[in-house]
Amino acid sequence: MGVTVEVRQVYKYPFEQVVASFLRKYPNPMDKNVISVKTVEEKSDASTGIIYRKRIAICQNVVPEILRKVSLLKVPNIQLEEESWLNPQERSMAIQSHCLTWTQYASMKEESVFRESVENPNWTDFIQRGKISITGAGFLNCILETFASTFLRQGAQKGIRIMEMLLKEQCGAPFVE
Repeated sequence: MGVTVEVRQVYKYPFEQVVASFLRKYPNPMDKNVISVKTVEEKSDASTGIIYRKRIAICQNVVPEILRKVSLLKVPNIQLEEESWLNPQERSMAIQSHCLTWTQYASMKEESVFRESVENPNWTDFIQRGKISITGAGFLNCILETFASTFLRQGAQKGIRIMEMLLKEQCGAPFVE
């Protein structure tokens, strides 16, 4: 079955500032679940100018303790892989991430895009879609998907709040016009 969550946000800051803040967003005291983020690959395509990055994030296992009684859920940390394609000429960055933990039981994928806003070139549109599907957990599939849906929604909103805070700290007040 699976659950899908979508969020949209307009950051009233230029694209370059938003991308720079995104790339330094974690770890952050506002979200203690993200323990570390490490860039494992980075390369530039000379012909297109596109910058490719692959990062691995280590996050605390946020599955509720009651559900961790099931042995497959009893892990301290979860690994996520994030790939991004930054196109400075088009002022856009596409991001794909997925969970590397529990791959035989769950699929967690997120696709995000930052791009110059059509409303104002000094603003940045952000769209994120996340999907989680749980299989192989029997009667727990539905319970875990419900938890995952809530967690995805709350995580996306928390990520937006962190970005807004970082942008304000690093860049000052947003562009209003």
